[in-house]
Amino acid sequence: MIPALTPKDLVNLCAELKKKGADGCLISGGCLPDGSVPLGRFIDAIAKIKQDLDLTIVVHTGVIDPSTARRLGEAGVDAALIDVIGSDETIREIYQLNVEVKDYDRALGALHQSGISLVPHVLVGLHYGRLKGEFEALKIISKYEPAAVIIIALMPIRGTLMEGVSPPTPEDIVRVLVTARLGLPKTPVALGCMRPKGEHKVETDTLAVRAGVNAIAFPAEEAVRLAESLGLEISFSSLCCSQIYNEI
Repeated sequence: MIPALTPKDLVNLCAELKKKGADGCLISGGCLPDGSVPLGRFIDAIAKIKQDLDLTIVVHTGVIDPSTARRLGEAGVDAALIDVIGSDETIREIYQLNVEVKDYDRALGALHQSGISLVPHVLVGLHYGRLKGEFEALKIISKYEPAAVIIIALMPIRGTLMEGVSPPTPEDIVRVLVTARLGLPKTPVALGCMRPKGEHKVETDTLAVRAGVNAIAFPAEEAVRLAESLGLEISFSSLCCSQIYNEI
């Protein structure tokens, strides 16, 4: 991530990215105790970027309120990304936020009403590598006509409190993928870039192909060969996997 600490910084940064040939920008940041990303003072800058530079703007919103969602829509934001958690226990223990599952539900409703393309993410294994709330998250998401759904998976990272946690198994990841595929048959489903690497990735990616996903970020070669052997149409894109709804 490239820092932009003020609205002016953000406009200047996007102008530089445009000069270098960028097509778009993902705007992200840390969240507050209420789960929101403090985007408010940047919205006018985002509107200027859309008007002057015509970049695709994708935003991590966090738990957003209706007013901010409406303003982002009016600014021309192309897509809103939000991690949806379906377990109050996970929100308290892992994220340690002062919110509940119902707040994620309301945030999805606010984004849906704003008219912004909605691309929710579900993080498999967030609760210490175990499934807890992922299927409830998908049930909530299904109410709001998402443009796409992205499934990602816990990657234990050295130096964090979860460095010793076992990641979710490929089978558990694919259980969530299959549930998304069956529950949202007309919605593009992608296996996102955040997932365990190595042999775990090979197994996950090949199972994901068989599960019927529309896209895999940085797929294992074995998954590409499997898709070819199954006669699936394959295309490659340099865009963020959240933009899959524009690709198919």
